[in-house]
Amino acid sequence: MDSEWIPPEVDSQRPSVARVYDFLLGGGHNFASDRDLATGLLRIEPQARELAHANRAFLRRAVRAAARAGVDQFVDIGSGIPTQGNVHEVAQSVNPDARVVYVDNDDVAVAHSRSILAGNDRATVIQADMRRPREILAHPELNRVVDLAKPVAFLLVAALHLVKDEEDPAGIAAALRDAGAPGSHLVLSHLTHEAQPGKTAAIGKLYDRATSPAVSRSHAEILRFFDGWDLLDPGLVYVPLWRPDDDDEVKDPERFLVFGGVGRRP
Repeated sequence: MDSEWIPPEVDSQRPSVARVYDFLLGGGHNFASDRDLATGLLRIEPQARELAHANRAFLRRAVRAAARAGVDQFVDIGSGIPTQGNVHEVAQSVNPDARVVYVDNDDVAVAHSRSILAGNDRATVIQADMRRPREILAHPELNRVVDLAKPVAFLLVAALHLVKDEEDPAGIAAALRDAGAPGSHLVLSHLTHEAQPGKTAAIGKLYDRATSPAVSRSHAEILRFFDGWDLLDPGLVYVPLWRPDDDDEVKDPERFLVFGGVGRRP
């Protein structure tokens, strides 16, 4: 890993969920500790790379759908380390005037995001913890780029399963809903134990070593995060089934372990 991207306060010995995800997506902004955890994950789930790419593809399709619906502001919470097909690239390909705020608490993710976004006056990054959504919504940099009085697409992609029940993940989704103007969207994907409880339990145990847990939840539990939002078709489904780009049949969708959906604020 290029030392240029290592802020001095980073603990390289403790795996970061953002950097593990970066490794699975083929990125280079990760440490040996992250690769060790990813190797353990690949032993539990040999298709982990494919699953990570499927989740990322869901994000891109959902952003495109929101942009085509007229939303031109995006707040990506738990955004991770930027990779190919970032939110601002997808949104601005539909609407060049689209504005994007990335939010993450990982030092490496924020440092690399700042480098990538340098000179882009319609995209920015702030370092903040998704467990404190009101602080995020009140952040001056977010409010410089985004007008909360107008529709915003809030993204919680592979994010809320990093939040324990006692940290009130439903409260995070509710705070975004309450802040969003009518026409705002919620894009959410989340690890589930519905199809393979033994496998997701093993993943959760592995992530106990990392900066954040991996809390799998049922379809009904994840659906509750959409309280107050109108769920768009096809509803809350395994991520490759959410408005796929082509008509290819997805075999064994439950093997993807992650549900995804998009809600619209009425």
